[in-house]
Amino acid sequence: MKTNYQKLGFKCGLELHQQLEGKKLFCNCLAINSDKQPDIKVERKLRAVAGELGMIDEAALHEMQKGKTFLYQSNSEDTCLIEYDEEPPMPINKELVKTALQIAVMLDAKIVDEIQVMRKTVVDGSNTTGFQRTALIARDGFIQTSKGRVNIPIICLEEEAAQKIKETKEHTIYSLDRLGIGLIEIGTAPDIKDPEHAKETAEKLGLILRSTGKCKRGIGTIRQDVNVSIKGHPRIEIKGFQELKSIPKILEYEVKRQLKELKNNPEPHVRKAEKNLTTIFLRPMPGSARMYPETDVLPVKPDLSGIKKIETINEKIEKYEKQGLNIELAKQLAKSPYSDMFENFTKKFKNIKPAFIASTLISTLKEIKRKFNADVEKLTDKEFEEIFNYLNKGKISKDIVMDVIIDYSNNKFDIDKYASAPKADLEKEIKAIIGKKPGLSIGAYMGLIMAKYKGKVDGKKAMEILKNLS
Repeated sequence: MKTNYQKLGFKCGLELHQQLEGKKLFCNCLAINSDKQPDIKVERKLRAVAGELGMIDEAALHEMQKGKTFLYQSNSEDTCLIEYDEEPPMPINKELVKTALQIAVMLDAKIVDEIQVMRKTVVDGSNTTGFQRTALIARDGFIQTSKGRVNIPIICLEEEAAQKIKETKEHTIYSLDRLGIGLIEIGTAPDIKDPEHAKETAEKLGLILRSTGKCKRGIGTIRQDVNVSIKGHPRIEIKGFQELKSIPKILEYEVKRQLKELKNNPEPHVRKAEKNLTTIFLRPMPGSARMYPETDVLPVKPDLSGIKKIETINEKIEKYEKQGLNIELAKQLAKSPYSDMFENFTKKFKNIKPAFIASTLISTLKEIKRKFNADVEKLTDKEFEEIFNYLNKGKISKDIVMDVIIDYSNNKFDIDKYASAPKADLEKEIKAIIGKKPGLSIGAYMGLIMAKYKGKVDGKKAMEILKNLS
């Protein structure tokens, strides 16, 4: 039987965390999250400290009482003394602030007057300092979904935590290569209507973030936490979502778990999502005592010069469909790094249909990589422009574009090898072929023509001439 989530008093909000490209938030290390062997190792213990109001956060105290030792390791390629808390942080990264402001504008949020970095107490070992630096960027944004408006009360810019490598009862090993990477945090209001709506909301936010072109890609670069409750049950925060498709099922299981727990006077707490889509207790719910001002980083005034709304991926998909692309090709192009190139080429090369440009940049390149193992990713915008310019001027035919791209990627391209036959020569040759072998079908003549020219003639042009002469 279908669950009536409205009747259950279902409340749900998302916290989305997305890593950003570039340098780290408070140092000059690159955000590359090195996979090289660690060449630095240290050992630490952490303790919880009182916040601004003199109280120790319950969640931080819970972690400290475990008495664990933390072993930190990293490769010096992308860490420095700042990650090890042996040197004060640098001023907040202006480029990452700019990206955060761009996202806030795209979400119709109100930018704060001053960006003040705060410390959020975290003593589970994931930060060497015992806290996470985070800054409020904007408030009161929103997105539109199929089930109504979802409000976004906060948009923050914060530093990514260290990556847990191994854990035992006595100690936890962390890699610090990830620590300090810029992270956008977007928190929604509890406006989500049901588990599928949660997935849709996460997906829409993810597409908006990717539309900036400033977000890292790959497993672990984006995470969702979900806050959920039903009538009579306190809020539960679930961490550990890696895939969007897992959100609905985990929420379904959590609602069933909360229904069973109602009679036990449950307390609000944080749970961890497991691989089988169930959840386990992680720690008590953190409170306001965990936050206090950062004294090592000066506040900054938001600079909105040059920042304006940009097209989202969904808006690009709709536009590409109107240009004649099928929905699947439009989606692939809009999400690819070739979308700007496509838009530039469709304006510049009017003799080539947009669908052909798109399929070349998406489908043809994929086929070349799969079948010929050619390094097409090293080709620059300039080289692709040369290829399409030859095609636009009729110097090469569409039938040989794949061969041309392969030669470019192998540094072996020679226009004389592929130059299309002049129209006058082509007409003369077609007349000669018809004269030698009269009475054949158009298809048979086309086979003879294409075999003779081996890609140096556009099939459409040859067919037009053939029809006029037949």
